[in-house]
Amino acid sequence: MQKPPLHKSFLNAFRGVFAMIKTERNFQIELVAFFINLFLIFYLKLTSTDAALILLASAAVLSAEIFNTAIEKICDIIQPDFDQRIGFIKDIAAGAVVLIAGVSVIIGILVYWKYFF
Repeated sequence: MQKPPLHKSFLNAFRGVFAMIKTERNFQIELVAFFINLFLIFYLKLTSTDAALILLASAAVLSAEIFNTAIEKICDIIQPDFDQRIGFIKDIAAGAVVLIAGVSVIIGILVYWKYFF
């Protein structure tokens, strides 16, 4: 199979992100949090290091949500009916999102604390 041109690869990737925005509620919520963080980065004039930490944490949460959704969709194709093993796989994938989201909240507290207090 021949690889698509580079611009097509980017278009496909952006199509995936837009599909997440349109269809996945948790991704929408996390995207709102990302934009709030962007606003705070500029409003509070975060240092480059602090801004990088916040952006990295935000990107990690959004990426984890994308991977989680991909895993869930693959599982649904492989086994459309309820299967305990598939449920376990989905739980693990969702757990990864919860873990990185929790750590991101801690990072946010550590970074923003000095700007608010």
